[in-house]
Amino acid sequence: MTVGTTIAAIATAIVPQQGSVGIVRVSGPESWAIAQQIFHAPGQQAWDSHRVVYGMVADPATDKVVDEALLILMQAPRTFTREDVVEFHCHGGMMVVQQVLQLCLQQGARLAQPGEFTMRAFLNGRIDLTQAESVADLVGAQSPQAAQMALAGVRGKLAEPIRSLRTQCLDVLAEVEARIDFADDLPPLDENEVAQELRRIGEAIAQILGTADRGELLRSGIKVAIVGRPNVGKSSLLNAWSRSDRAIVTDLPGTTRDVVESRLVVGGIPVQVLDTAGIRETEDVVEKIGVERSRDAASEADLVILAIDAAAGWTAGDEEIYQQAKDQPLIVVVNKVDLLTDEGGVEGILPGTVSGGAIAIVQTAAAKNQGIDRLEAAIITAATRNQIQATDMDLAINQRQAAALTRAQSALERVCETVANQMPLDFWTIDLRDAVYALGEITGEEVTESVLGRIFSRFCIGK
Repeated sequence: MTVGTTIAAIATAIVPQQGSVGIVRVSGPESWAIAQQIFHAPGQQAWDSHRVVYGMVADPATDKVVDEALLILMQAPRTFTREDVVEFHCHGGMMVVQQVLQLCLQQGARLAQPGEFTMRAFLNGRIDLTQAESVADLVGAQSPQAAQMALAGVRGKLAEPIRSLRTQCLDVLAEVEARIDFADDLPPLDENEVAQELRRIGEAIAQILGTADRGELLRSGIKVAIVGRPNVGKSSLLNAWSRSDRAIVTDLPGTTRDVVESRLVVGGIPVQVLDTAGIRETEDVVEKIGVERSRDAASEADLVILAIDAAAGWTAGDEEIYQQAKDQPLIVVVNKVDLLTDEGGVEGILPGTVSGGAIAIVQTAAAKNQGIDRLEAAIITAATRNQIQATDMDLAINQRQAAALTRAQSALERVCETVANQMPLDFWTIDLRDAVYALGEITGEEVTESVLGRIFSRFCIGK
C-alpha cells in the first residue's frame, strides 16, 4: 500500500438491482482532478470543500452520461484519510457504481486494497491502530452491544488507558536509565517504590485483559446446536425462538433431513442456532446423511441443547444422544410440558447424572411459545460463566491486543523479579523496553509492516 497515490473503490454494499444509493470513494492528491474530468455540474455551483454538488457523471472520451449523482468534495486535512477525498453518491445497484468506479480508474486512480482508506487514516495520524481495528469491528457488528463496544473503540476509549500505561512504563525506564548514565549525580532509586509502581501497572493491564473474552463473545458470538430424537419438538423450538417458520414442523418423525440455521441475538450475544435432524438409527439413506450431519454439528458447537419430550420421558435414545454430547457445555430442554397430565410435572423425568451434568434444565412448550425467555437466560449464563467480568464493558480488546498485553504483563513481572533479586539496573531496562514495545504495538507506536498487513487484510475494499 503506497500513500501518495490516488485510490478509488465502491464504499457501499452493492446488491444487484436493489441498492438505492451507491457510493464511490476516491482519496489522494488527484481525487479532485479526477472528479473534474468526469463530473459535470450545471449552473454556477461552487466546488468548495465540504460541499455537495449536483450533476452528471459522464465518460470524458464520449460524453456519454453514466448517472445523475451528487458529488461530495472534501479537502485535506479535514477528511477521514487526511488526504483530498471525493465521493460520488450514485443510484444504487451494481452496474451504475461499477461504471463510475471504472471511469475513476481510467482517469488515473488505482483500485484500493482491502482496508486501504482506513490504513491511510492510520498512517497519516488521523487515528491510531486501536481505532482502526474498531472501525472493522463496527462494520461487522452483529448486535447493538457489539456496535456500541466498537464505537467506543473508534472514539479512543481503549487507546487512552493503553497510552497512559505505556507512558508510565517509559517514565520508570527513563528513571532507571538516568541512574545508569548519571549514577554519581542522582540519588539511588527506591527499589520498593519502583516495584510497587510496576505492580500497579500490571494490575491495570490485568483489568483490561479481563475484557478479552467478553469482547470476543460480542464480536464472534456462539454456535448452538439443538439435538434430540425425532419429533421431540426441535424445529418447533427453533421457530418459537427465532419467531419465524424456518423449520418445517409436522407430527411425522424425521421431517428435518438437514441442518437448518438461524441467526439470533441473545442478550447482546450473536447466536448461530442449528436445528439438526432427529438422531436415531435409520435405513433411509437421506435421513442417515442428515443424522451424521447432526452429529457433526453438535461436535462443532460451542453449546448443545438436548431437547427431550416431556410426555415420553427419558428414553434409551435420549441417553445415547446424551452420552455423545455430555462432554460439551449442555442445556437440557424438557419440551412439550403442556402435554403432561401428571401433577408432579417434570420431576423425576431426568436421571441424576443428567441433572447434575447439565448447565441448566429448562422447561418449554415450544408449540405455544412458552419457556423461550428461560432458555435465553440459560444460554447467556452458559456463554458468560467462565469469563472475568470487567468493570467497564464498553472497553473490550481483541486477540491481537490481548497477546500484546500479555507480553507486557510478563515483561513487568520479570522486571519485578529482577528488582527482588537485586540485579544491576541494566537488567531492569531489558524487560522494561519489552513492556513499552508491547504496549506500543497495540496503539501503533511500535508496529511492523507485516502486522499492519494482517490487520487491514480483514477489512472490506472501500473501507
